[in-house]
Amino acid sequence: EVQLQASGGGLVQAGGSLRLSCAASGFTFDDYAIGWFRQAPGRERERVSCVSSSDGSTYYADSVKGRFTISSDNAKNTVYLQMNSLKPEDTAVYYCAASPSIANFYDPDYWGQGTLVTVSS
Repeated sequence: EVQLQASGGGLVQAGGSLRLSCAASGFTFDDYAIGWFRQAPGRERERVSCVSSSDGSTYYADSVKGRFTISSDNAKNTVYLQMNSLKPEDTAVYYCAASPSIANFYDPDYWGQGTLVTVSS
């Protein structure tokens, strides 16, 4: 059974930091790009960031470049999203997802449950 277990969301003040984790199981971790989407109330789902587990290449949305850092621990089958300098507009439910490559990450094969990130002003 494929599982993507997201954790690490919470409430933080603007300018603060959070680290999200996504623990994967049930598929070959090294064969996938894994990362995060987010969706705020009344807004479309946005692709945030992903990392290729095979070669470490990454993707970041323009809105998070320079503030968010994604990393992969292949020994633990876990991907992390370090979010710094958080802004109120980062408030959203963040979803972990997996696709065969970064190029395919707009339409992932697998989805995890969401974790809520709330940034207060």
